[in-house]
Amino acid sequence: MTEIVVASGNRGKLAELARTLAPLGVTLRPQDEFGVPEVAETGLSFIENAILKARAAAAHTGLPAIADDSGLAVDALGGAPGIYSARYARMAGAGEGDAANNARLLEALAGVPAAGRTAHFHCALVYLRRSDDPTPVIAEGRWPGSIRTAASGGGGFGYDPLFQPEGLAVSAAELPAEEKNRLSHRARASAALLAALQATDAAP
Repeated sequence: MTEIVVASGNRGKLAELARTLAPLGVTLRPQDEFGVPEVAETGLSFIENAILKARAAAAHTGLPAIADDSGLAVDALGGAPGIYSARYARMAGAGEGDAANNARLLEALAGVPAAGRTAHFHCALVYLRRSDDPTPVIAEGRWPGSIRTAASGGGGFGYDPLFQPEGLAVSAAELPAEEKNRLSHRARASAALLAALQATDAAP
């Protein structure tokens, strides 16, 4: 069975990927099992950062690698926080962590009417056969919605309490975990990656 290193130590992310990619008959292993060092995310897009992480994991382990990069893009903010979603508040000297990021986002959108608060979560997933693979398999997922004026819900993480998925009346933090995992940008990107691998000679 082919082993693939996943450029993440997040066990929830690993389990979600494993379920989606089960038809490939592969074994996914987190990069922390191999001591893969964190890589500087110097790319200017989700895809670039995912490729950087996948190349680093593949180079360190000698295995094929999968990496993702994801974040929140708000239309009224020109796509911000985007690739800087995890460190949005820190970059402004406004603290660190989910609560600080959410507070900064609400401040940035103060006075913006509901119609102008559209946003989406974006996920880029990359598969590399080897560290110098010149033709990575790239899949993306998009979860449209809008930003609420106040946080709601105790589930999820990150911007979930402020993000209201399109067509729903609740925040992502109020969704059952199973439903969120089915609808999310990462779930959509994972399904797209599976389809891409099955449709090409890149399948492990």
